Amino acid sequence: MIWNKDLKELIIPVITVVSTRKGFPFKLVAAALMGLIAAILQAAGGVIPGIGMVISPFSTAPIIISMLISPLFGFLSYLLTIFLLLLIQPSELIIFPFTTGSMAIGIGLGLILFNKGWKVITFSSLFLSLGIFLLLYIFQFPVLGPFLIEFKVWNIILIYSLSLLYCWFWIELILRLLRPWVRPWGRF
Repeated sequence: MIWNKDLKELIIPVITVVSTRKGFPFKLVAAALMGLIAAILQAAGGVIPGIGMVISPFSTAPIIISMLISPLFGFLSYLLTIFLLLLIQPSELIIFPFTTGSMAIGIGLGLILFNKGWKVITFSSLFLSLGIFLLLYIFQFPVLGPFLIEFKVWNIILIYSLSLLYCWFWIELILRLLRPWVRPWGRF
């Protein structure tokens, strides 16, 4: 449970090692590689029937990692993923920027900006919820199928609650992935 845990003790060593000891070419290549991996994982939903839908949500992780390298390179990786999806799998182009990608940007920024887990979870779930609301109620794209298509307060509360749970899962997963890479003295 990370609700009230201080996340900076795990995130700061990763950010300082990469930002102080790695140069611009490393960060640029890492961001491009993360964008490519995110595009391949997101496109798996349309290319590989069945199992691709299980693989597709994992396109969040490379964007979060590139956001932890640097927010600028995280946005670069996000944009690169969008352009690659335009070439690889255009049908996934409407989903990634508003749901998976925006949640990854929210989690990455939340891990950089906030100390407590509950702040990161609520911040990132706002990004995901706003993306879903844009798709459902502005663009009229049924991202959740025919379910929750009408604009009601109950639907907004339900979408935000499920976004909280989903972002909580992703933050737990990212922190578990980062934990083995950070030694107690703060090095990789």
